Amino acid sequence: MRRLLLALVAGMALAVAGAAPAATIAVRITKSGFTPANITINFGDTVAWHNSDTADHQLVADDGTFASPILKAGQNYSFNFKRAGTFRYHDALKPTLRGRVTVRGPAPALTLGATQPIVTYGTAVTLSGVVNNQKAGETVTLYAKPYPQTSAVQIASVLTGTGGGYSYTVTPELFTVYEAHWKNAVTGGVTLQVAPKVTLSAPHNGYFKTQVSAGAHSFAGRTVYLQRYNRAFSQWITIRSLKLGPLSGRLFKVSVRSLPRGRYSFRTFLTVNQAGPGYLSAHSGSQPITRR
Repeated sequence: MRRLLLALVAGMALAVAGAAPAATIAVRITKSGFTPANITINFGDTVAWHNSDTADHQLVADDGTFASPILKAGQNYSFNFKRAGTFRYHDALKPTLRGRVTVRGPAPALTLGATQPIVTYGTAVTLSGVVNNQKAGETVTLYAKPYPQTSAVQIASVLTGTGGGYSYTVTPELFTVYEAHWKNAVTGGVTLQVAPKVTLSAPHNGYFKTQVSAGAHSFAGRTVYLQRYNRAFSQWITIRSLKLGPLSGRLFKVSVRSLPRGRYSFRTFLTVNQAGPGYLSAHSGSQPITRR
C-alpha cells in the first residue's frame, strides 16, 4: 500500500500552472501596405502573412529577427514569436511599406516541487520552483491544506532569486497538500505524506521501550506490533502486539528462550490503520538480541 502511495505521489511531485493555447493571426499584404499594419499578440502566437497583391513582396524584420523569401501573389509566410517585445518590419522590395508586431510576455506560470514526497514526522522538506519570467524579486505565495481541511491557508510569501527560482522549507505534521500562487497563476497541489516517528530503545534492565510520536497527536490505546526478522524468508514476522500507554509508549520484555542460539533483529511496526487518518504506516529501527 505504501509503495502504491509513493508511486502516486511521485507523479504529483512537480506541478505546473499551464498557459493558454497559441493562436495564429492573419495579416494581408496589399499594394498599399499591411492590413492590419500594427498588431499585438501573445507570447508563442504565430503571424501569417498572405500576399494579396499582384506584385512580389518580401518581409524583413528591422532587427533581423525574421525574413521571408520573396512572396509572389497568393503565397504565404508565417513566423512564430517566442520572445516578448516590439518587432518592426518592412517590405524589402518596397521599403515604404512598414508594419509592427508587439508581443506580450508569456502568461504567468510557475512550477512547484518537493525534495521528497514521504517523510517521517519532524523531517524538514524543501518546496521549490521557478516563475516563467525568470526574474528575481517576484512574490510567490505558498498555501497549505493539511488533512482534513478542505481549503488551503497561506503559510508564507517568498521572493524569487536569480533566474526566477524560489524555495521554502516546511515540516509537515501530517498529510498536507501545498500549492503556490504567482500573479494569476496557481500550481497544482504537491502532496507530502507523513509517517509517525516510531522508536525502539535498547534494552535497559531487561526492558525495551517503544514510542510513537507526531507532535501533540496522541497514539494512546493504539497497537504496535513487535516483529522479528526472518533471514530464511527475508521478511519481518509479527510475534506480538503491544498496546500503547497514555504517553503513546510501552515498556516490554522480549523472550528468546524458544529460539535457537544466535543473533536476532527486532523492531516495532505501526500499521496505517493504527496510525489513523492523515498518517502512513511506520516502523522503528531494529534492535539486536543475542540468544546464547
